[in-house]
Amino acid sequence: MKDYKELEVWKKAIELVVIVYDTVRKFPKEELYALADQIKRAAISIPSNIAEGSSRNSTKEFIQFLYIALGSTSELEIQIIIAEKLDYVRNGEHLLSYITIIKKMLNALISSLKRS
Repeated sequence: MKDYKELEVWKKAIELVVIVYDTVRKFPKEELYALADQIKRAAISIPSNIAEGSSRNSTKEFIQFLYIALGSTSELEIQIIIAEKLDYVRNGEHLLSYITIIKKMLNALISSLKRS
């Protein structure tokens, strides 16, 4: 299997984590251990599952971890929408478009692995 650090989707997911951390720094203090924490966990889960899955013994296992990463993108998407509605996030559209790109990349990688 390909080294996860060479995967464009992993690189994009790392960029997203950095953007997310920068964004949640601006949340109100009372949200630091609630929504902000959930958002950070979901964001970190995406590249983490890509990396873990790529080091598994089979393509089938890798695909399973990619599905988990995909689930984390949906979780993060909802949390960003909530944060936006609470006026905690000003760059929500930017984050949501990034998430959409990563979802598409994950789906394409899953499809490619299923075909091989």
